[in-house]
Amino acid sequence: MSFGFGGCFGSISSISTTTTRFVPICYRWFGSFNLNCNKTLITRLSFSNWTTSSSSSSASMSTTSSTTTASSPTERPVVESPKPKQQPWLIVGLGNPGKKFQSTRHNVGFEMVDAIAEAEGISISSVSFKALLGKGFIGDVPVMLAKPQTFMNASGESVGAIVSYYKIPLKQVLVIFDDLDLPFAKLRLLPKGGHGGHNGMRSVIDHFKGNRDFPRLRIGIGRPPGKMDSINYVLRPFSKQEREELNFTFQDGLEAVRILLLEGFNKSATFVNSAKPLEQLG
Repeated sequence: MSFGFGGCFGSISSISTTTTRFVPICYRWFGSFNLNCNKTLITRLSFSNWTTSSSSSSASMSTTSSTTTASSPTERPVVESPKPKQQPWLIVGLGNPGKKFQSTRHNVGFEMVDAIAEAEGISISSVSFKALLGKGFIGDVPVMLAKPQTFMNASGESVGAIVSYYKIPLKQVLVIFDDLDLPFAKLRLLPKGGHGGHNGMRSVIDHFKGNRDFPRLRIGIGRPPGKMDSINYVLRPFSKQEREELNFTFQDGLEAVRILLLEGFNKSATFVNSAKPLEQLG
């Protein structure tokens, strides 16, 4: 499975006393650069020719302006180095597969990823690494969206395999999941932390070999009412009013992800964590 994007840089192909010509070099990123791309082979710079050319040019200029030649250093053409390939972000929503679990509290991670995919025009249609995957861009940042299909408690099997295969830095892995300890529809963005009793996060951390240094977006689902068991509560669907409120939360979550990728963690955390609680819908 490949993931890539393309672009062009300019490279000097020949140097003379009067003309410098640039030839585009196409590249594609599929884990490594390919500078050939079936295009014209690029001639290496001949620094001896460049020196001779520069010397003769400088000598001719000295006959017209000795002051300028003496005080101004020889100008050399600037050759910009290609930008390093940009690692993709991996955005993971945790949940359980199957119609039985659709629209339940435990699947808000899936729903948040679906909201991102819809807003950014990313199709989550391929199946690989025990997950539904989608690839695209947010702004100019490459992203992978993933919904593990292993069931919640084994989410790490999928997430760990994706991270390992694509060599994604953990600081660029955002995991989105439900949180019983946050008020309903409240968001919290953290740079790292433990699993907090969430079995899906426990599995992810285990498959990261205990490393907890990756960002996570928690979506509050509130505590179960009365003496209701937590397991039964997280598998309950939302009421109509809760669904309306949750849609606002997804909008905020989408904006938080955009800020995270394009402007950095601190700005995104400020946006999320300082947000005023939603007013009770009438």
